[in-house]
Amino acid sequence: MAETTRVSRALLLVGVVLTAQLCACTAYGGDGFSVEFIHRDSVGSPFHDPSLTAYGRVAKALARSYARADAPSGHGVVSEITSTPFEYLMALNVGTPPTRLLAIADTGSDLVWLNCSKKGPHGPGPAFAGDAPSPPPPPGVVFDPSKSKTYSPVGCDSGACRELHETVCVDSKCAYFYGYGGGSTTSGLLSTETFTFADDARGSRARVPNVNFGCGTTFVGKFIGDGLVGLGNTNLSLVTQLGAHASLGRRFSYCLRDFGPVIVPYSVNVSSVLNLGARATVTESGAATTPLIPSRVKSYYTIGLLSVKVGNATYAAPQQSPAIVDSGTTLTFLSKALLDPLVKELAGRIKLPKAPPPADLQLPLCYNITGLKEGQIAAKIPDVKLGLGGGAAVTLKALNTFAVVQKDTLCLAIAPSARSSLIGNVAQQNMHVGYDLDKGTVTFAAADCARSYSAHPPSPAHAHAHAPAPATSGSLCRRVAINLITMVRMHQSILLPCSVELIKALFFYRISFAGPKSAVDNDVKARYPILFLKPSILFF
Repeated sequence: MAETTRVSRALLLVGVVLTAQLCACTAYGGDGFSVEFIHRDSVGSPFHDPSLTAYGRVAKALARSYARADAPSGHGVVSEITSTPFEYLMALNVGTPPTRLLAIADTGSDLVWLNCSKKGPHGPGPAFAGDAPSPPPPPGVVFDPSKSKTYSPVGCDSGACRELHETVCVDSKCAYFYGYGGGSTTSGLLSTETFTFADDARGSRARVPNVNFGCGTTFVGKFIGDGLVGLGNTNLSLVTQLGAHASLGRRFSYCLRDFGPVIVPYSVNVSSVLNLGARATVTESGAATTPLIPSRVKSYYTIGLLSVKVGNATYAAPQQSPAIVDSGTTLTFLSKALLDPLVKELAGRIKLPKAPPPADLQLPLCYNITGLKEGQIAAKIPDVKLGLGGGAAVTLKALNTFAVVQKDTLCLAIAPSARSSLIGNVAQQNMHVGYDLDKGTVTFAAADCARSYSAHPPSPAHAHAHAPAPATSGSLCRRVAINLITMVRMHQSILLPCSVELIKALFFYRISFAGPKSAVDNDVKARYPILFLKPSILFF
């Protein structure tokens, strides 16, 4: 009897484990989850332009920085800094069954919105004053809410609707209008849906129900991607919504890998990683934590910048200078009171021949690096230390302060700003940057992002935008597991004498499912044809 019980338990364990592995449908755990963070110009992005040289991509990224940072401020709903240029994207699966989309990830805004079909019972949405006809959507994916079992429009009296500045009630549904600096706008219906995130670290998926998002049907501007995921510091952002789940908390982090030699970025087929939940905790040695300070725009992550230091020379800001931490801008921007003495100090220490900057880039300090290798260049550039609020200090290496903007021309990747200072993504390369909204802090730590936090190589470029989402949902996997357990318990008298053969069959099937086709597949299929039936046929 004891032997029978042990075999029975073994069969149950094997069945449950294999079901979980085959379905990859684990819910997010207490340590959170990680998703791919894709630079728009990298080889793995559908927006990668193979006709551009590496230097051309750098120049375009720097030019986008000016457009983003100089975007004019409008009324309260318009973000001062957030214009249409963006740098990073993330994949998410929306609805039931899920639709895979590739959306802009933006730390400078709050609303999550997606391109939605104008068909169906909830489209096309209301018209707002000033709306222009929508241009044809860019190549990508459009979410059709009529095909999802979990889609629901949000009511006008909901808290989420009240969070938005400009809304109107249409048939008891919350219709919104949302604007960005530079004149870009989106409008549609505020809605809820189930979002599923591919957990890069585990190879599983994290399923989160009832996420508020804008089902956008009208657009003005040059948006890329299939929508936008706001990661800003407000109640509507994805970070805050995930924080409603106690195991996650309102925190996230990223580690932006350096993309090449000082810098010739975006030429490799490897992505960075965005961490949510406990995985966002910055544990590297030498981490520097600084408090968030009030910002004129609530969604921005703003910290106090007190000084810049090169060697023994420290230059203090006339008063505490607010600085926005922004992954969506390439350049760093400093007030002239900090930038001018920094440029003078660097010019006196760097022993390289000067060079003129490219005509279309307002960069204050450039050098001719003809014939020099990466290590030789880095050795000539001193560290720059940023003194932050709370006594924190962040060290910027050569790859954080200089960029190769054209062949044989190296320039300081810091530009003057007449407004707030801004710490861009060049300055954040090879740093683990963690945002904790519950504690009100941002933490920086030097890290080898390629080694410790790199995502798996992304799919071919257009697969991100067009690949179908995995068909197996969490509920289906749970039903499969329950049916499997029930089947084993009901048929123990038949299964137990065949336990060895059954375990072998399941083991071989797992290998067959996970790996390439081989002669083993045909052998297993011939001996155990029932294992190759579709789950819907086998269990329902």
